[in-house]
Amino acid sequence: MLDLEPILLVGAGGHAKSCIDVIEQEGRFSIEGLIGLENEVGNQILGYPVVGTDKNFPTLLQNNKNILITIGQIKSPELRINLYEQLKKYNCNFPTVVSPSAYISKHAVLGEGTIVMHGAIINAGAVVGDNCIINSQALIEHDVTISAHCHIATAVAINGGVNIGQGTFIGSNSSIRQNISIEENSLIGMGQQVLSDCTAGTQIPKLKG
Repeated sequence: MLDLEPILLVGAGGHAKSCIDVIEQEGRFSIEGLIGLENEVGNQILGYPVVGTDKNFPTLLQNNKNILITIGQIKSPELRINLYEQLKKYNCNFPTVVSPSAYISKHAVLGEGTIVMHGAIINAGAVVGDNCIINSQALIEHDVTISAHCHIATAVAINGGVNIGQGTFIGSNSSIRQNISIEENSLIGMGQQVLSDCTAGTQIPKLKG
């Protein structure tokens, strides 16, 4: 049996459960515990203990250098960015985690701390930055560039040649036309069709049911 590398997860909510499942399926890491909020310490998340809060980083990171940020991102990337920058000061390793049911072209590039979830496809020439979430069944087509700290939600389709700026969220089932740019810190709501360039900070609400 292979020895698994230990890893700590930062975040103990719903997104962490999905990340745990991907990590278990990938089979590279042994989850040593999760870091959460004060009221979460002592809880179990899918059988793994919440072992502390960010106040315990100096102690917890002495013997655990592999870290994955498992806090979700919808309204703002700020918390994930702040944690990433804070953890960088401890010289942590940020492995890239990929579900075995995802397809990643050998000609694609994935940044550190990024997770690619079940059924996602990342095609040739695509580049995904650091600390991103590529969620279940998302399609990232050829030559797409996704900057750091983005969340591409479930079943999003990003067509070829698109550029997505740092800290952007693309909501579930949205589709992005080929060769356009969505600049940094934009929020594209669920179910949208984006057909032209978006300036920095664009906010497009989700479609109403």
